[in-house]
Amino acid sequence: MNPEPPWRFIFLTLPNYSLIAVSSAVEALRMANRVTKQNVYAWTIASLDGSAQTASNGLAMSPSEAIDGRATADIVFVCGGVDVERAVTTELSVTLRQLAQRGIALGSLCTGGYALAKAGLLDKYKAVIHWENMSALREQFPRVVFSEQLFAIDRDRYTCSGGIAPLDLMLNIIKDQLGQSIASMISEQFILDRIRNDQDRQHVPLQARVGLFHENLIEAAALMEANIEEPLSLDDIAALVGVSRRQIERLFKRYVGEVPTKYYLDMRLRRARTLLLQTAMSVMDIAVACGFQSPPHFSKCYRQLFGHTPSAERQLSRRNTPLDPGAVGG
Repeated sequence: MNPEPPWRFIFLTLPNYSLIAVSSAVEALRMANRVTKQNVYAWTIASLDGSAQTASNGLAMSPSEAIDGRATADIVFVCGGVDVERAVTTELSVTLRQLAQRGIALGSLCTGGYALAKAGLLDKYKAVIHWENMSALREQFPRVVFSEQLFAIDRDRYTCSGGIAPLDLMLNIIKDQLGQSIASMISEQFILDRIRNDQDRQHVPLQARVGLFHENLIEAAALMEANIEEPLSLDDIAALVGVSRRQIERLFKRYVGEVPTKYYLDMRLRRARTLLLQTAMSVMDIAVACGFQSPPHFSKCYRQLFGHTPSAERQLSRRNTPLDPGAVGG
């Protein structure tokens, strides 16, 4: 970035972008100007043709300016939402590559990371995208190091999840540029308990259901989520958490309402369904990626949970509106 303010950010909005993600980012910059009583940040809402894009909630932000590869900014954020794959055009990819070639830092909010990955601009970078899109895009873009963090800053790439996570990203950028005291003042204005950093995860299994105080249960579920392709045994999970197998079973039974092996199996099957609907991977490859060594066993378990075999599920989805990468989330 430029060493001195004002720092200029461009928010490149795609059709059906997430309004809460963009407004959270912009509000942090606005409040920074207010608490410092200086115009340290400037921002522009933009689109490829200059028209105000409609967000996923039907609203639009204006005024909006046109952007091309000659734009000048400290960071250009690509702002995505639902159906992001349909919003990523050849023109968009060319524009982003031109900006990168000129040394413009690039970022993304919510599913906007898909546009950067599609343009080849996240290869060998740590990157973040909305968690609902993570598993499909990991398969589609193996050269991208996708992380489950709220946001990631890797050299000249600033990628972020959706919801209000962009507020945390901006507060961390502001902290680095203007100091902790200014970031804290902004946090207080927005009545935030704390400023989350890049070590916070955007999605922790079970946390919303059981709260923060059942650490052993949350850790066990996190181990399951991190070991989908090669599932751990329940004894291994218990050993890694540091409790007995029986205690893990009691925790799941009491707070989740099912045994841990069923929870783990259903987690793997839900991951399989995401890959089935959002990628072109074969059923066999999906079975292996989700820890099933026997395709017939995979098919049987899948039908018991979802009511269809994997092949029938894919055929049904093709007859209806297909679910593309980015069609959920935002």
